[in-house]
Amino acid sequence: MMSTIISIIIGCLSVGIVLSAPMGPIGILVVQRTMEKGRKSGLYTGVGAAASDLFYCLLAGLGLSFITDFITAHQDLFQIGGSIILIVFAIYLILRKTVTNVKHDEEVKVNYRNDALTGFALTMSNPLIIFLIFPLFARFGFPLSDFQFYHYIIGYAFIVVGALLWWMAITYLVDKFRSKFSINTMSIINKIMGGIILTVAVYGLISGLLTFFGVI
Repeated sequence: MMSTIISIIIGCLSVGIVLSAPMGPIGILVVQRTMEKGRKSGLYTGVGAAASDLFYCLLAGLGLSFITDFITAHQDLFQIGGSIILIVFAIYLILRKTVTNVKHDEEVKVNYRNDALTGFALTMSNPLIIFLIFPLFARFGFPLSDFQFYHYIIGYAFIVVGALLWWMAITYLVDKFRSKFSINTMSIINKIMGGIILTVAVYGLISGLLTFFGVI
């Protein structure tokens, strides 16, 4: 029994980290907020993203097939909708004014609840993540049909722990170096990050439209 619990802990920690690790839009947002507003702001954004990841993991793991079937059947529409949201976010990131200098956490006006909510919303805008969760669950053997209730509790808890450990590590490293950046550097970084997201989002939008209209 202990070996099963250890296996669940290791596997679900890995799932949480793998889901968070790709430097997509949410990763860029966490880095940007950490550099501009401090580690807590970036970390709360990561907390919101972890909550969204947990939601999709629950959908996949609890066998809510009618939801996953709906996502599968309308994959192109979800891709179009998610891409539009990312395009808006990318434009905002490119055009927004950067703070006048890189300050410490307590010197910048922050709203941690909004940080968490936007992190949650941005991650929720990509339900296609569920197609990454399925193979991860299969790879790490979670959940299994013979699991007890507490196995599920432990597993889902450590998915969140894995995600939070990742965001804690990222925000710690970024925070260590943010004092070295000037306002001009921050502005350039924001535009580069926005440009990356915009490129990916436009590609996703075009691909989704072509699929929707049966071109590909």
